Order: sequence, then C-alpha cells, then structure tokens
Amino acid sequence: MKGFTRRILIGSMALGIAVPCAFAQNQQQQRLKEAGTVMQQILNVPDNIPQNLLNHAKCVIVLPSVVKAAFGVGGSYGHGAMVCRTGADFTGPWGPPAMYSLEGGSFGFQIGGQATDVVLLVMNKAGVNSLLQSKVKLGVNASIAAGPKGRSAAANTDAYLRSEILSYSRSRGVFAGVSLQGATLHPDTGGDTSLYGKKLSARQIVEGPNRPAIPAAAQKLDSELSKASPHGTNA
Repeated sequence: MKGFTRRILIGSMALGIAVPCAFAQNQQQQRLKEAGTVMQQILNVPDNIPQNLLNHAKCVIVLPSVVKAAFGVGGSYGHGAMVCRTGADFTGPWGPPAMYSLEGGSFGFQIGGQATDVVLLVMNKAGVNSLLQSKVKLGVNASIAAGPKGRSAAANTDAYLRSEILSYSRSRGVFAGVSLQGATLHPDTGGDTSLYGKKLSARQIVEGPNRPAIPAAAQKLDSELSKASPHGTNA
C-alpha cells in the first residue's frame, strides 16, 4: 500500500511539472503562429517592405501585438521571434526561430496605446551579433531607424542599408515605419527552452552547427519569408 501511495505521489508531482511545461510550450507555439500571420498580412500590403531591403536583411524579428505597459509613460512590451538566414554570410535559406522580448521605449502617437504588430529587419552582421550576445538598447547598442515602405522607396534605400535595424509597425490596419529608440530587445531564453524542450542560446539556434529543426508552429512564418525573399544578398 505504501508503495502504491508513493507511486501516486510521484505521478502527481510529474504531472504537476508537465502541465506548466506543456502550457509554456503551447504559448511559444502560439506566438510563432501569430508571427506567421502577421508576416503574411504585412507582405500582402500594397505598400509593404521594399524588396531590396528584405533581400538585404540578415534576420527578421516579428513581435505580434506589442502593448503599451500600464506602468511608466510610453513603456511598452512584447514577445515574438527572430528568424535569421543560414550560411556564413546570412544569405542562405531562413533558419529556425529564436524567441525574443521587447521592453520599454516609446512608440510615439502611431500606436495610440493599443496592441500593435512590430517587424524589425536586422540589416548587417554587426546588428545580428549584438542581438545574439545579450540585451540590446536600440539606438544605443545598435542603430535603428524607421524603415521606408512601398515600391517608390526602393530607389532610395541606400541610406537605410547603413542602419543596423529598420523598424516597422502595423496598428489599426495602418502599416508604417516606427521609431523604437530607447527600447530594449533581448533573447527570451525561457521561451526558447519551452519551445525546443532543452536549454539553447539564441546563438546556438541561429548559428550553431547543430541548430534545431524549424518547429511546425513556425512553418507559416518560414514559408512567408521564403516566398518573399528565398535568398539574401550582400550586393
């Protein structure tokens, strides 16, 4: 009887651990699915991200439903994923996602206090390396600019290629460049652990020789990026 009771207690403890883990994994999977939907919708906007800039981007960060925090003036927070191209020069096919978090900063009047989708293009290796190391304060540790949009901007994008990160937002159906000066972006290590079932750093996911496979929940995000810009360019 004692052995039976002990097995019941052990089973209950295991279930108690498994349920939160499953919830956390589902939460990350849902964020990836939302990121895929956001990317699909933004890429289908007539005046969307200029093709030239998307082709040059080393990584894309999608943060669905960034919200204005209840504390602090102008403070905001959001969670999402960074997907980078594979290859030594980040010009190959898109790889698996690393989860990221955005905190602080002011979005100005474009957001108006409501949930807003944010897309960031990481334009060079310096920007990628900064984001893979640790917490980055945008505009301080990495240069950032509101990105241009539309086909008419394609001929005037040379200046934007010098920025490490270009930022866009979509709020109330309006798609535009947005300033994120002062906001902090950092890897969500807990989110990566929940998603992949083991502890992985953002660098291991993005650059590691044994990087994980693209999760099923990220297939839509990968598909939309691959369709819009299958390979990058340094030219």
